[in-house]
Order: sequence, then C-alpha cells, then structure tokens
Amino acid sequence: MSSTDFAPPATPTISGKRSFPSARAVAALILREMATGYGRSPGGYIWAILEPVGGIVMLSLAFSAIMRAPALGISFPMFYATGMMPFLMYTDLQGKIASALNFSKPLLAYPTVTFIDAILGRFILEVMTKLLVSYIVFGGIMILYDTRVTLDFPKIFESFALAAFLGLGLGTLMCYVFTRFPLFQKAWGIATKPLFIISCIFFLYQTIPEPYQGYLWYNPLVHIVGLMREGFYPTYDATYVSYTYVLSISGISLTLGLLLLKRFHADILTR
Repeated sequence: MSSTDFAPPATPTISGKRSFPSARAVAALILREMATGYGRSPGGYIWAILEPVGGIVMLSLAFSAIMRAPALGISFPMFYATGMMPFLMYTDLQGKIASALNFSKPLLAYPTVTFIDAILGRFILEVMTKLLVSYIVFGGIMILYDTRVTLDFPKIFESFALAAFLGLGLGTLMCYVFTRFPLFQKAWGIATKPLFIISCIFFLYQTIPEPYQGYLWYNPLVHIVGLMREGFYPTYDATYVSYTYVLSISGISLTLGLLLLKRFHADILTR
C-alpha cells in the first residue's frame, strides 16, 4: 500500500477572485450608509427633501419678483424644479461616490468587501433617495400649484438615468483621483462651483447668445436638464440634447476610473 493512500483529502481552493460584488456586502454597506449618512441626526431624510425645496422656493421668489412668468409654463416652482432635481441627482451622486473609498476604508481591509461594493452601495442608496425626493417635490408642486404640465415619463426617467450615469462615471474617476491626490479635491470643488449657474437651471439654453451658447453645449448637465424639461413641457423642443455626448463622457470616465482603482486601490488603502 502506497503512502498516498493515507494522504489527507485535498482542500478545495478558490480559483481567482470573485467576478461580481457580493450582494450581502453591498446590502450591508447600504444599511451602514443609511445609518451614518441620513440616520445620524434627527430628520435626516427630511433634510434631504428640504434642501431642494428651499432652493426652489428661493429661486421662485427671486425671479417672480422681476418676471411675470417663467421661461416655460406658468409655474415658477415647476420650472426651477425641472432644472434642480436632475442637477442634484448628479452633484450629490458624484460627491458621494468620489468619497466612497475613504468612507469605507476600514471595511475594505476585509477580503469579502471590494471597492466596487463601496461604490455600488453608495450609488444604489443615493439614486433611490434622489428618485424618492424628486417624486415628493414634483408631486407636491403639482398638488399645490396650477402647473399645466404634461408628463412624458420615458424622457423624465431618461434624464434621471443620464444624471445618475454621469454621477457614477465622474464619481468613480474622482474616487481614484481624490484618494491618490488629496489636494485635487479642493481644486475640483472650486472648478465645479459655477456649474449651478451654467447648467441652465434658471434659464433656457436657447436664450443664450453665441458664442456662449456653443460653449455651454459642452456641459453635459445642460443636455440632462433640457431632456428633463422636454419630459414636462410638450411644447419645448430641446434639439440640442445629445445622448451620445453624455453617455460618452460617463462611459469613458467610469471605465478609466475602474481601471485605475483596480490597478492602484491596494496601494491607496495602505496609505
């Protein structure tokens, strides 16, 4: 009898890293984010609603004092809400994902949690939150005011989808850049401050004279806001909207960000 007959059974080995993020890890990160992000202070989710409502009210009061009617429709709150809600979808999502690695850094030491889990957890929670807040804001305006809008749900969802994809793409790329080069975060914050002014939230793209109109076209948020307004105002024809342009920026940013994080995330976490 050979000695191999008494050899212990071979222990199964894992042939490579998992290809997809763990649903349990993502769910746990979502619950952690809910507890720390929105549950830390009383009325956390109420503030998520009051933030856009406050901005819409201030814009409505300011511009109704100097204008008889908004650039579209008859309701100032609805006009500004159609610009602000997709804008907030992008900005809040991009900011949350950009800080995902730093926020979940202690948990990423565990082999069952990856940087993709951290990004997906924040992405799913933030998209769900912003969609719920948008539903409440738009629904409340339509109940309280005579808006005379006609909802085109496919275009509304397309606008939110593009805003979410843009936030995911640029957020993932900035997630690498911010953790690798912390000083760039301040520079990015300064550079993106004017976005609120140049994203057609309180004016229409067609009202801007050349050559500035041509410059604004390269802001992807202009396309997203224009598509949202097409979803509420059937007479508004946003022919300048380019799905290809927004998807290209989002897709390139996401691919580059994932490649850089896959290559360097281990080095970043050890800093």
